[in-house]
Amino acid sequence: MSTSACVPSRSILTLLTFATGFALPFAAFAEARVSQSYGKLPLHFEANQGQTHHDVRFLARGAGYSLYLTAGEAVLVLTKPNPDAKRDSRSTPERRGTQPRGTRVVVRMSLVGAAPKPPVSGLDELPGKANYLIGKDPAKWRTNVPTYAKVHYRAVYPGIDLVYYGNQRQLEYDFVVAPGADPNRIVLGFQGAERLEINAEGELVLHAAGEVIRQRVPVIYQEINGVRTKLEGRYVLKDAHRVGFQVAAYDQNRPLVIDPTLVYATYLGSSGWDYGSGIAVDAAGSAYVTGSTSSADFPTANALQAAKAGFQNAFVTKLNPTGSALVYSTYLGGSGGDGGTGIAVDTAGSAYVTGSTSSIDFPTVNPLQAAYGGDGDAFVSKLDAAGSALLYSTHLGGSGADAGYGIAVDTLGNAYVTGETRSTDFPTTPGAIQTTYGGSCMNCVGDAFVTKLDATGSALVYSTYLGGSSGDEGFGIAVDAAGSAYVTGGTGSADFPTTAGAFQTTYGGGDAFVTKLNATGTALVYSTYLGGSRGDGGFGIAVDAAGSAYVTGSTNSTDFPTANPLQAAYGGGVAEGGGTTGADAFVSKLDATGSALLYSTYLGGSSNEYGRGIAVDAAGAAYVTGFTKSTDFTAGCTAPCTVLDGTFSGRSTPFGVPYDAFVAKIADMSSTPGTVSLWGFIDSAGNITVPLLGIGPVPG
Repeated sequence: MSTSACVPSRSILTLLTFATGFALPFAAFAEARVSQSYGKLPLHFEANQGQTHHDVRFLARGAGYSLYLTAGEAVLVLTKPNPDAKRDSRSTPERRGTQPRGTRVVVRMSLVGAAPKPPVSGLDELPGKANYLIGKDPAKWRTNVPTYAKVHYRAVYPGIDLVYYGNQRQLEYDFVVAPGADPNRIVLGFQGAERLEINAEGELVLHAAGEVIRQRVPVIYQEINGVRTKLEGRYVLKDAHRVGFQVAAYDQNRPLVIDPTLVYATYLGSSGWDYGSGIAVDAAGSAYVTGSTSSADFPTANALQAAKAGFQNAFVTKLNPTGSALVYSTYLGGSGGDGGTGIAVDTAGSAYVTGSTSSIDFPTVNPLQAAYGGDGDAFVSKLDAAGSALLYSTHLGGSGADAGYGIAVDTLGNAYVTGETRSTDFPTTPGAIQTTYGGSCMNCVGDAFVTKLDATGSALVYSTYLGGSSGDEGFGIAVDAAGSAYVTGGTGSADFPTTAGAFQTTYGGGDAFVTKLNATGTALVYSTYLGGSRGDGGFGIAVDAAGSAYVTGSTNSTDFPTANPLQAAYGGGVAEGGGTTGADAFVSKLDATGSALLYSTYLGGSSNEYGRGIAVDAAGAAYVTGFTKSTDFTAGCTAPCTVLDGTFSGRSTPFGVPYDAFVAKIADMSSTPGTVSLWGFIDSAGNITVPLLGIGPVPG
């Protein structure tokens, strides 16, 4: 199995509404609404309360960037990961936690000849708080850090103030020139950019470490009788590293505003380094996202830096039900690399997170395992409802490499975790299904694992390997009302544990698997391969009240098993990222015994698809999300199917190439061919959650 991958930039879904008046079930609808406004959320400028270098007054962080405001300069750090070396349907990039190291481009903007220490303050305090649970020493944690929509510098030049603000895609800064003050005094100096130029459109173009960063043509205006009057003006190069402004004649008895905009989304390619790998939704519709983000380390003066081992932390972000505001952002990690990949939430609003860490000082509270096992551990952490305290946090691993990918929680607060281990000494429990590592050698291949922690996080209810002699990974996990765990993932093992009478007991050649464990983790209820003759992998799993398992993932196989299919034939695709074939998504429903497919279908167009998340409602309809590169993905949507958005945009770039995310609702096809009742592109991917009880149309 591949050990390197990159995850999508965000896993929050965009708004899905359409003329029919249909709405997704409540939790799915809430998830879907979040990302419509995500990119429009204001920058959150955190007051520095010790979470970064003492020179920094305020900092803002987002998808692939960090912005540090000191007394005399603005420091923008843009981070790009190394491209994924290899990808196939059994090892997709979106499920990884700590990512390959990349590079950071650092650009510093200072005000030449300005006041060295102007008064600086935050404006428009926001409701969201930032929390830094970094390292093992709680005395060094920083919680409830206030955030602001703007940062105001007073009198940077005589009669001239500076205000920073923006959103998740761009930074704006206004020079507010008082009556009688001289705008010609404003000179911007840039370090980290080898060359500045003004292009034919009048934009300021910064060439930094082989990359291009643009500042849009400045908007210059005065307000006269409540009406904004635009004035002519432009950038003027002073020398190779300095730029000023030329402003047309204006009324010097009135204030003047010069408003440049630095757009970093173009540099990031909408991918960035803030990876949202998992999402959960509570009963109120608030979304909880986890992933990995650049750490708050203030950069050195070098323009181009290799991203060090500890340059990223896991994060957990909670957004309100409308997606219009952050409730909290909590950063979790140590001095190594940390990333979250799976998240669940209980009825009290506590978030449960799993992922991977290479930090020996990863924060632990009431731990099952306090010490770092070595070579990368999985972790499991539970946050309180405010996101500011760890109720428990633990390493989970042996002396080899381990990573948690999926997590579920039951009504008693027990956490169920799956992932991959390459440790011969991964913690297992007596009587568990498989207490011995199945891999042929430690750290060359891995086993999946399934671990159940009690509600305190300090004890194992059970823990087991799940694998054969080659590579196996658990990606998705669900739990039913009786406490049975359902796991899906990918296996390269011809001897992966299967059960007599299961749907597919013969290895096809790089398969998905679906496994149901009993409530004590001592026996397999069923375990089956699911795949054809090429690579296949399961990534999302859900279970209905009758015990049927619904699985989505990706397949390279033209002979993937189908039953009552919506799409019987492989759609096609092209090899990318070191892989050898393209991929289609698939959606499969297994009966409660795991012995038969009630339905199974390809879901794909003429290019590549990757199924990622799945949920099921009370009527047996499956809601599926994932990525597509097919411009004809919605071609199969005919009446009564409703196309949400039939235009491919390619705005998401989870694999370094243009993709859109998709969502599809598939009616139950257990006995008759089903229909896709909604189908369309969205601009970022996400897991999807709907209540089993089912909720009807939800007002927008």
